[in-house]
Amino acid sequence: AFDWPVRVYYEDTDAGGIVYYANYLKFFERARTEWLRSVNVSQQSLAEESGAMFVVGSATVEYHAPARLDDTLKLTLQIEKLGRASVQFLQQAWCGEQLLASARVKVGCVDSATLRPRPLPDPAAVKMRAALI
Repeated sequence: AFDWPVRVYYEDTDAGGIVYYANYLKFFERARTEWLRSVNVSQQSLAEESGAMFVVGSATVEYHAPARLDDTLKLTLQIEKLGRASVQFLQQAWCGEQLLASARVKVGCVDSATLRPRPLPDPAAVKMRAALI
């Protein structure tokens, strides 16, 4: 499992000082980006060198408890399934021992010119598979 810390800022909250529900998707996006960096996969390089990019195909989020202004969250990420052209993640947001939100996010690999599905480039797939071990 991979984890990434995030601080809750004023801009992340609603009028009541609670994290606005859609912002968890932003937090989870940041965690996926940082995970890719941690396994040496650059999204910019993928696009430039192989014409591949990642797009979110689906996301299902369950909200368990609220996060508040100034909380420090721990975002966790696990790969549930690594396919030929897609990756399914289980992501969670924690504040201390309290689970705040969990999501299943399926990300597909597409050709940047046609936006049609394509296999993950071999170098990226190898690095992602190595991270599973």
